[in-house]
Amino acid sequence: MHIDITLSDIKARKHFFSVPLDYQQSPSKQITVFARELVSIENQHKQLPYLVFFQGGPGFGAVRPLSNSGWIKRALKEYRVLLLDQRGTGLSTPVNATSLSYMSATDQAAYLSFFRADSIIRDAEYIRTKLSPGEPWSILGQSFGGFCVLHYLSAAPEGVKEAYITGGIPSLTRSADEVYQATYQRVIAKNNDFFTRFSDARVLVDTLAKYLFDNKVYLGTGELLTVEMLQLLGINLGMEQGPESVYYLLEQALIDTPHGVDVNPLFLHQFSQYLDYNTNPIFALMHESIYCQQQASAWSAHRIRAQYSQFNYKPGKPLLFTGEMVYPWMFSQFEQLEPLQQAANLIAAKKDWPALYNLEQLAVNKVPVAAAIYSEDMFVEMQYSLETAKQVSNLKYWLTSEYEHNGIRMDGERVLDKLISLNRGHCLR
Repeated sequence: MHIDITLSDIKARKHFFSVPLDYQQSPSKQITVFARELVSIENQHKQLPYLVFFQGGPGFGAVRPLSNSGWIKRALKEYRVLLLDQRGTGLSTPVNATSLSYMSATDQAAYLSFFRADSIIRDAEYIRTKLSPGEPWSILGQSFGGFCVLHYLSAAPEGVKEAYITGGIPSLTRSADEVYQATYQRVIAKNNDFFTRFSDARVLVDTLAKYLFDNKVYLGTGELLTVEMLQLLGINLGMEQGPESVYYLLEQALIDTPHGVDVNPLFLHQFSQYLDYNTNPIFALMHESIYCQQQASAWSAHRIRAQYSQFNYKPGKPLLFTGEMVYPWMFSQFEQLEPLQQAANLIAAKKDWPALYNLEQLAVNKVPVAAAIYSEDMFVEMQYSLETAKQVSNLKYWLTSEYEHNGIRMDGERVLDKLISLNRGHCLR
C-alpha cells in the first residue's frame, strides 16, 4: 500500500510493508514497517536510484521533512530518498508500554530481541526487493544508523551500491564495558567545556541539585524529578547547540517567591522535552544491546559508572551531567518505562546475542564507503572509529572537528556533499 502527499518542493509517497518479526521462523508473526519515499518535484518523473536513510537511536523514527533543505536537499539532486522508520518506531508497529502491555515480561524481552540492527537490515533488504528489485541501492546512516550500515555490509553487501556514514562508525569487536569506559571520559570533557563556557552554570546547577535533594519536586507528568534524572540532561551536551539549550533551561529553573525559592513551572514543563525515554522506550530498552555480540551487557553503563565517583552527587559536591547512558533506576523513575522494568532486566541479562559484524567480509568489502568522523564526538569514540576504519576495506573517512554528533542535522547539505565527493574520488571543498 502507498499514499502520495505533497510537501514544499517535494513529492512524498508513504509505503507500508508487512514483514516477519522473526525472519528465521516460518510462519512468523507479521509486523508493519513504514517508509517515506521523497523525490523533488522537478525530478518526480525521472527514474532515479534510491538512497535509504537509517536514523540514529536506536528507537527513533526517521526525520519528518518539512521542506527541501539540509542533507535531503543535496540527496534529492540525484536520488529518491527513502526514510525508513525502523521497526518499533514511528509508524512501524510502534513499541511502547501500551503496545507491549498484553505480553508477559519474558515475552516482551523475546519480542524486543528482534529489534536490533540485524532485523532492521533484513527489513531493508525485503523492501529493496519490492522497490528496487535486482538493483542495489545507496545507504546513509547517522549515529546508530552507521552501525546498521556496517551490519548491512557484513550481511548483505550485494544489496548496497555505495554507503555513507555520519558520526556512526562503531567498534567491531569491543565490549559495551570498553565503549562506556571511553564514553565516560568524553562526557567528563564535555562537562568541563560546559562549565568553562557558562561562568554561572556551576552555581545554577549545584543550587538546583541541592533543592531537588532537599525537596520533592514533581514534573507535569507526575514523576518525581530526582537529581539522577537532572543529570541525564547531559545527553544534550554532545550536540551542536545542545549546551546552549541546557544552559538556558537551567537559567530559569528556580524563581524567588514571597515564600522563598521555588521551582519555575516553565522549567518543569520544558524539562521533559529534553529527554526521550518516555516517548521512545526502545532507546532505553535496547541501547546497550547494540554493543553486544554473544555476551550480556549486564547494565554496563551502570557498572562502569561505579569507577567514576565524580558522577555520584551529594550536597556540597559539584554535580556532573551524564551522557548517552541507560541505568536500571530509570525503569522505576520514568512513567512509561516502569511497566517494562522486568523486560529490561531480562534484556540486560541476555547472553546469546548474535554477532553483528562479519570481520572477514568487511576486510574484503567492495562497496565504496565514505564516513564523517567527528573528533569531538561525545557519543562515538573517535579512536574506536579510526580503529574500525582500518578493518573495513574500501572505506574513506573525513575526520573533522567542525561538527558535533548531530552535524548532519546542523549542516547536512555540506556534510553529505563532502561524503559524496569523497566516495567518488573528488577533492573535498
